[in-house]
Amino acid sequence: MSLDNLRTLYQQVILEHYKKPRHRGQANPVDRRQRGHNPSCGDTIDLTVALATDDAGQSFIKDIKFEGEGCAIAMASADLMADALRGQPVGRALEMVEQFQSMMKGQFEFPKEFRKLNVMQGVAQFPVRIKCATLTWHTLRAALQQQQNNGVISNEEED
Repeated sequence: MSLDNLRTLYQQVILEHYKKPRHRGQANPVDRRQRGHNPSCGDTIDLTVALATDDAGQSFIKDIKFEGEGCAIAMASADLMADALRGQPVGRALEMVEQFQSMMKGQFEFPKEFRKLNVMQGVAQFPVRIKCATLTWHTLRAALQQQQNNGVISNEEED
């Protein structure tokens, strides 16, 4: 695929998920809640997660919903993340957070079943916007790693 075609696809997917998010709202029930803020540009995300346990006793993400205000990249990233992580075991979700961070540095690409996330690689062309794309992923990590955290996390310290 040519570079121009990749840019067009990147722009289309970002705008589609920004204008018509599929996971906006609040999970029910809310097992985890976390607020994230990007002080560089003012993006905010309020993330809620519903967890469940499978027959083997492993916790998985039953649902993820978000509310917030921000640029198209931040909101599209939240929607794409929720789409990809619904149904994933918590451990796998945390692993995918790290993989997304690596992808933003050009060090990773998601396999076919999560290829829609790869469209976010286009953000790497605009280093100042990487924090927009990663905000919701940082917020999810904080929500999953802590039982209760009503504070606000920030991705300002991010590399």
